[in-house]
Amino acid sequence: MREDGFRARRARKFKATTDSKHDFPVAENRLDRNFDVERPNAVWAADITYVWTRQGWLYLAVVIDLFSRRVVGWSLKLHLRRSLVLEALRQALKQRDPKAGLIHHSDRGSQYASITTSACLPMPAFSVA
Repeated sequence: MREDGFRARRARKFKATTDSKHDFPVAENRLDRNFDVERPNAVWAADITYVWTRQGWLYLAVVIDLFSRRVVGWSLKLHLRRSLVLEALRQALKQRDPKAGLIHHSDRGSQYASITTSACLPMPAFSVA
């Protein structure tokens, strides 16, 4: 391999994106892994992932409608702060204009459990799971 100019490629170090050790309140899991949804805008699921680029890490927050499995909101940023998930959620709300009763399901990360995220919810019947 050395003679041909090949060399081993090292695996990238694992990068955790979920900070579940926080003091924010955490909502009960109302979804309980039931991902079969009967109508649009009944249950949205959200998560964050990261993408390595030559310039460094990019963080992607996505909101999907579990009925259609379509992306209804997303945000891409250089950081993992709350604004990442808020932008994706606001985009989904603007695009879909859901009615009361929508369940928003995410992990227990600090971005989703934060007071700022909960305070941006536009309707009293909007619940976090």
